[in-house]
Amino acid sequence: MKTSPTPPFLRFFATESAPGMILALAAVAALLISNSPWGEWYRFFLNIPGQVVIGEQALVLSKPLILWVNDLWMAVFFFLVGLEIKREFLEGELSGPGQLLLPAVAALGGMLVPALIYSAINWGDAVALRGWAIPAATDIAFALGIVVLLGQRVPLSLKIFLTAVAIIDDLGAIVVIALFYTANLSWPMLMGALLSGLVLFGLNRLRITRVDVYIVVGLVMWVCVLKSGVHATLAGVITALAIPMRDGHGHSPLETIEHGLQPWVAFLVLPMFAFTNAGVLLEGVSLNTLLSPVPLGIGLGLVAGKAIGVFGTSYLMIRSGLAKAPADASNLQLLGVSVLCGIGFTMSLFIGGLAFSGLGAGFELQLKLGVLGGSVIAGLLGTLLLRIKHRSPS
Repeated sequence: MKTSPTPPFLRFFATESAPGMILALAAVAALLISNSPWGEWYRFFLNIPGQVVIGEQALVLSKPLILWVNDLWMAVFFFLVGLEIKREFLEGELSGPGQLLLPAVAALGGMLVPALIYSAINWGDAVALRGWAIPAATDIAFALGIVVLLGQRVPLSLKIFLTAVAIIDDLGAIVVIALFYTANLSWPMLMGALLSGLVLFGLNRLRITRVDVYIVVGLVMWVCVLKSGVHATLAGVITALAIPMRDGHGHSPLETIEHGLQPWVAFLVLPMFAFTNAGVLLEGVSLNTLLSPVPLGIGLGLVAGKAIGVFGTSYLMIRSGLAKAPADASNLQLLGVSVLCGIGFTMSLFIGGLAFSGLGAGFELQLKLGVLGGSVIAGLLGTLLLRIKHRSPS
């Protein structure tokens, strides 16, 4: 029986590179619109008010659109990240000590070196130093999108290595947000969040597999965390870690949710975050602006820091015999993938928003210039390195 061909747009959305491309288009659209005659409409769109009232004014949540995206929509993204981390550690590429060692050390180096470079450039400015963690992040959608587009130029072992580094990097970012980017704490709400967490893991221990029960408790936790002063997206991660990996019949509730949620996060949540956060007014931006300490620290941290941190620690681990090199991969290819880890974008913008919250448009502009500039350079340079290897004789 002859099947009808799949429409081109459906084939596009089925590719692994599509999420990164959609994310890039959303960011470019935000940048173009914010600097066009429609710029005022763009800023009006970001500030559309939204309100949720529960009971007789017992609970009122009132935020502009951009904060609903950053606090609620991104909690869904972190929920998916939590699911991926749990699956990888239990049954995936990070489930064995031998598999975990090289990407774990590489991810740690890829967080420490960019943070040190940023801190060195901004030393002496206590306010600017709040952004030390901005260049420590890796955007998995962009980085993986590029290596997928490069096809056979990137060995499968390096794709697995990059995925593992990005996942451990996300875990590190979650810890950084929890420890360093919290507002004034509300202890009653924090206790409510803790109680919700205990309920979630109690459900897991009782082998409850109904996902909707976890989601309801997770929403209660999200409200408590939001009101506690800790960033609300952490509720998404904790809820994800409580979802059962397997039920008694070999079925995986976790993988079912993960597969169902991935398209929504890839094609709606992250593009919306990019569109609402990447818009930056370039009027009056000069070379001096680009070379000021904050954007310079972010850009150098992403481009040089990530390359030095990821490649340097990986090379030392391999040369010392403590870890095996990725199969069929040269040092130049490993360097190219390490440079791609400097695409910070989503996570860097998110952490920067927390670091410079309430500090005005000046810091917001410097943040976006540094993240966008550094991510673009890292993407282009990493791609060039991987393409050079492909064209050189074996």
